[in-house]
Amino acid sequence: MSARPKLDLRAKSHLSYFAYACHRFSGLLLACFIPLHFLMLSQSLRGASGFERYLGLTDFWVFKFGEWALVILLAIHLVGGIRLLMIEFGPWRGLRKAWTQAAILFGMVCGLLFLYLAN
Repeated sequence: MSARPKLDLRAKSHLSYFAYACHRFSGLLLACFIPLHFLMLSQSLRGASGFERYLGLTDFWVFKFGEWALVILLAIHLVGGIRLLMIEFGPWRGLRKAWTQAAILFGMVCGLLFLYLAN
């Protein structure tokens, strides 16, 4: 059985590799968030008092930052997934640097817009 080929440093410094890594990382963090979200929602089944206790935790700055980070992660993952679908199923070939830059810019704009509208 042959070993996997090692990626050259030039391949890892490419903007498309950065977009790939962001898409993977955001997907992993979103997968970690979902069980915590379901845990919090399950507290509402036990009664209003338990849910209110957990809901009170969201007033801390850490949770406010987490909400902002969640919106950023969702935007990055969404645009990264659309970019991937366009590369896989589009009539063109090769990687497109402009799509990668647009995906990163879209994620930043979504996060800043969320911060602006949340206040």
